Amino acid sequence: MFGRCLFASRHTLPVILAGATMFLLSSCSDNKSQAEKPLTPVKVEQARFTSYSPAVTMTGEIEARIESDISFRVSGRIIERSVDTGQHVKAGDLLARLDPEEQKADLASADAGLKLAEAQQAQLQAAFNRSSELLQKGLTTRGDHDTARAALTSAQHAVDAARSSLASAQDALGYTELRADADGIITARSAEVGQVAQAAQMVFRLARDGARDAVFHVQESIFLRRNAFTGQQVEVSVALLTRPEVTAKGVIREISPTIDAKTGTVRIKADLGDVSADMALGAAISGRVVLDPTQVIRVPWTAIGSKDGEPAVWVLDRNAQTVAMRKVSVFSYEKEAALISRGIAPGTEIVSEGAKFLREGQKVRILGEDKP
Repeated sequence: MFGRCLFASRHTLPVILAGATMFLLSSCSDNKSQAEKPLTPVKVEQARFTSYSPAVTMTGEIEARIESDISFRVSGRIIERSVDTGQHVKAGDLLARLDPEEQKADLASADAGLKLAEAQQAQLQAAFNRSSELLQKGLTTRGDHDTARAALTSAQHAVDAARSSLASAQDALGYTELRADADGIITARSAEVGQVAQAAQMVFRLARDGARDAVFHVQESIFLRRNAFTGQQVEVSVALLTRPEVTAKGVIREISPTIDAKTGTVRIKADLGDVSADMALGAAISGRVVLDPTQVIRVPWTAIGSKDGEPAVWVLDRNAQTVAMRKVSVFSYEKEAALISRGIAPGTEIVSEGAKFLREGQKVRILGEDKP
C-alpha cells in the first residue's frame, strides 16, 4: 500500500511542477500584455473665456400703432355698408348706416313734446303777467300770485326737459350713421347689410395711419433663458421676408406680461415710427436683436458628451493623466462649436478630440506631447 502511494507521488510531482511553471509563465505574460496595452490618444485644449454677442431672430408682421374697433352707439338693422376690408378711409367718411325710422319717430315725438311745452309755457307766462298786474292793483292775493309763479317755473323746467329730449333724439338719429373717426385702413368687418347690430358691437376695425409697430411672438424658452428684451432701448433690425432689401430699425416698446397658453409665446412690439409704404399692414417680416455680450467658453462639437442626460465634457487631470466627465451648461450651439456658460473654469484642460470611447478615470495619451 505504502509502496503504491510512493510510486504515484513520484510520478505526479513532475506533472504538478510543470503545471505551476506554465501558470506562472502565463500570468507574467498577461501582466506584460496589460502593461504594454496602448493608452487612448486624445487631443486637449485649455478652456478660455471669449466674448460672445448672441442674436435672436424672430418673425412677425407689421401692425398699426393705434387700431380701434368702430361700432354704432344705437341698435338697429343695417341698411347700407359703404366700405370693405382693406379700404382706406378718411376721418368723417360714412362707413355704414342703420334704418333710421325708429329714431326719426322719436325725433318727431320729441319735437312735438317741445312745442307743447313751449305753448304751455307761453300760456302760463301770460297768466303770470296778468297776476302781477292784478297784484299791483290789489285785485288778487299774494297766494294766487305765488301759485302763478310756481306754475310758470314748472313750465320752464318742462321746456328745458323737452329741449334735452329733442337734442338726444337728434343725436340718436345721427348715431344711425357710422363714420370713421380717423384716417386709416379698414382691417376687419363683422357685420353685413340686413344684420341687426347691437349698440357697441364691433362693426369695423380701423388701423390708423401714422406710426407702425413690428409685432413678434417669441418662444417662452428664448425669452426666459436669455432675458433678451428687458433692457432699455433694445434695437431691432427689421426686414421684409419677401424683399429682404427693404429694412427698418425699431426699438422695443412693449412686452406682453403674459404668455400665450396655446402657443407658448410672448408678444413683443417694436416701434418703427413712420415707415415706407413697402412695409404695408400685415406684411411678413423678420427681426434680429443683438444682445449684450457675455463671457462663454467655446469648445468644438467633438468635446461635448452626455452625463445623466445633460451636456458634459471630459476634463484632464494633468498629474494623473486621467480623465473625468463634468457636467456643463451650454449657452448656445453654433454650426461647429458649443458655447459653455457654466461648469468649467478658464484654464481647465478638456478633451477636444478622442472623447467618444473614454471612461471615467481612464489614463490617456495626449497627442502632440509624445516623448521622442
